Amino acid sequence: MTDISVRQATRADIERIAAFQQAMARETEGKTLDAPTLRQGIAAVFDAPRKGFYIVAVANTDNDGAPPVVGSLLITYEWSDWRNATFWWIQSVYVDADWRRRGVYRAMYDHIFDIASGSGDICGIRLYVERANTVAQQTYDALGMHKSHYDLYEIDFMP
Repeated sequence: MTDISVRQATRADIERIAAFQQAMARETEGKTLDAPTLRQGIAAVFDAPRKGFYIVAVANTDNDGAPPVVGSLLITYEWSDWRNATFWWIQSVYVDADWRRRGVYRAMYDHIFDIASGSGDICGIRLYVERANTVAQQTYDALGMHKSHYDLYEIDFMP
């Protein structure tokens, strides 16, 4: 029997989060990220909580040993002067390939939704998704999220 619990990540999770991000970069963009830069970027969130926070999903199995971390995501912040409140941005979502389609993302989403919707200073949750990732889009639709009327533009100064 397996169930999923969600908790705020700690520094002890940095290596697992880094492995997830390396896997995501390979899967989505065919990139290999610079490992020291990636670890420093993840650690920077723990060093400066104003940047955001990570949560992890843990599979509580009947097996002996420490329960495995099977997913993670990063929450970052966007101030909205229109609302005088903060949007939470879901970023860096990754679920271990062996655990996909088993409710891991839903557990993480439900966790942050419950916190955000119960807070008077969080006005919404946003994320971006690759146009071709229809499976993720269906998941977000099923959770009650919808496409916004904005497109994302960027200038990327990093390779």
